[in-house]
Amino acid sequence: MIRAIAIDDEPMPLNILTRYCSTFTGISLLETFNSVKAAREWLSKHKVDLIFLDINMPSQSGLDFIRSIEGEYHVIFTTAHPEYALESYELQAIDYLLKPFSLERFLQAIEKAVVFHQFGKDQNAYDIFIKVDATTIKIPISDITYIEANADYLKVHRKYHKMALTRMTMGNISRLLPDSFIRIHRSFLVPIHEIDQWSNKAVFVAGREIPIGKTYVNEVIGCLKRLKQSSFLKHD
Repeated sequence: MIRAIAIDDEPMPLNILTRYCSTFTGISLLETFNSVKAAREWLSKHKVDLIFLDINMPSQSGLDFIRSIEGEYHVIFTTAHPEYALESYELQAIDYLLKPFSLERFLQAIEKAVVFHQFGKDQNAYDIFIKVDATTIKIPISDITYIEANADYLKVHRKYHKMALTRMTMGNISRLLPDSFIRIHRSFLVPIHEIDQWSNKAVFVAGREIPIGKTYVNEVIGCLKRLKQSSFLKHD
């Protein structure tokens, strides 16, 4: 069970989050708060796994709030302002929901939260360093959508930065990545939480259809089915 709270200075987003969370048996929205001060006091006495957090709030922004609190929390930002997206991912946010967001979009964010809850709190909380040309660059795990082999190089496809091309093998980069990244094909490595749709032949990531290799199909489909079962979607 994922224990969550929501923080927003406006009542309507809190009502929507409460309604959306009630759709799932695997997430418990313990409290909602209209100020970061009240949330901070509550968090000093209680444990949670996930925080739904607005960014533009009167006394302190959601970004500064996360920087200031002690403890490790997964965060899904909920805001009407797209310009903070890059900064939110630098803070290792699971997702960034732009208001108004649909139940379907909320579901995508929750699926990511389920993955990180299952695989451990540190899956999205660090960076890798790879060599691009003559320079070593830092790439946050949360910025990677998928990795593609291209001859002697790897293409590291990213959300908010241009693709990085590095001379590495799949085996070498796999050792740098958390368990939430799975090999679905000899040429593709994908973080589970970035998979939007899947079939027995392919997965869809960042708008691209990526084939599942015959060698990997049983392991990949088994992993995705376990994830689907753990998403706790209620049915009428």
